[in-house]
Amino acid sequence: MILADTAVWIDFFRQGQPELRRLLEKNQVAMHPCIVAELALGSVHDRLQTLARLDNMPQLRMVSLPDVRQMIEARGLFSMGIGLTDAHLVASCLTAPGTLIWTTDARLGKVAESLSIRADLP
Repeated sequence: MILADTAVWIDFFRQGQPELRRLLEKNQVAMHPCIVAELALGSVHDRLQTLARLDNMPQLRMVSLPDVRQMIEARGLFSMGIGLTDAHLVASCLTAPGTLIWTTDARLGKVAESLSIRADLP
């Protein structure tokens, strides 16, 4: 499965992002509650219907905050320039073997790559 981060979804909503569309058609995209919440803070076309569709996608488990904190320490993810939402995405991917993060964010990409969970997508 692929977890596309918020920036990838924003590109999809603005420009169509053909690779994400292809993965969606093949049911290869998972969602995370933090991503839906971040998207809900923005201007979403057909808001209720779009957010409902995102909520109905396969969902990654939300890792507890204490477990995210433990992962930060255990994996040395402090001072790497990622935020709490990014840390949640990383933790969720690590608890769902085979799930990779697709991001356009350089810092999150570097962390994901160091943990072998970065999706090699455009």
